Amino acid sequence: MTGLQEMVLIGEIALQSKIAQRAAERLRATHDNFDHVETWYSIQSILVAAGNVSKILWPRQKYKIRGEKLRQMLKVEQDNPLSNRKFRNNFFEHYDERVEEYFQGNSQGVYIDLAMNPSFRSGIFGDPPLNTHRGYNSFNNTLVFRDETLDLDEILIALDHIHSNCRSYCL
Repeated sequence: MTGLQEMVLIGEIALQSKIAQRAAERLRATHDNFDHVETWYSIQSILVAAGNVSKILWPRQKYKIRGEKLRQMLKVEQDNPLSNRKFRNNFFEHYDERVEEYFQGNSQGVYIDLAMNPSFRSGIFGDPPLNTHRGYNSFNNTLVFRDETLDLDEILIALDHIHSNCRSYCL
């Protein structure tokens, strides 16, 4: 990988990190003035931007060496929360497949999606309602996809840390 390629990819990481940060600001603004579409638009923007950074830093096998080099340059640990794209893939990228799979095994007509502030596993509220597929909890900035929870703050902190490490390589 040439120095120019490194700079192009680091520039893209910085851009995607800024996009996620701006989306997080919009998401926080929806807490006071609820806008259903803006809420989910902001969440999707955060997840897509995080996924784009993840794909650059943890690419397919063919580009594995490039990912290792960039992670080393930017001081990104292998176990960084961005390394796991499973939640993002289920939540938005392959949601159509999850719907198909759900209805193959469930003949009931109950389907709760895009729930706002469902009862999350937080020690206080207990389990989310049965059949909740996607939900957002504005109180602790977490997402739920069926039985999985993702802390958006953890993702945003990881992106901010990586963005800070990009500064020495970007204008």
